[in-house]
Amino acid sequence: MRMLIATVVLATSSAAMADEVDDAHRLAVTGRDAYWNCLAREYPRDSNKTMSDQEFTALIATVCPSERQNFRVSMIDFLALQYPKQDADQHLSTANRAIELAQKDVVTAFVRRKTPAK
Repeated sequence: MRMLIATVVLATSSAAMADEVDDAHRLAVTGRDAYWNCLAREYPRDSNKTMSDQEFTALIATVCPSERQNFRVSMIDFLALQYPKQDADQHLSTANRAIELAQKDVVTAFVRRKTPAK
């Protein structure tokens, strides 16, 4: 009987943990999308058309602070649940790298848009 109870408790806690990881993943994806959408709104502004590549890069690094932080936090929460044995600094590095890549993609699109086609 004890074995059955232990099995039921373990199965229930495993299912709850899977639900928690799924919820954290959904929040991380939502955070990512919100950050991307905010960056995308910055990209076509008329005031950006006269900016140098370096000025636009600096701008993109500072815009959307709440969306960026929400993405960072939700990504770290997801990674902590998905990979609990990894160091928290690794999760922070991974989240920051995802943010850097999002910014890089927007800047790359900006630079390509400004460069005339040959």
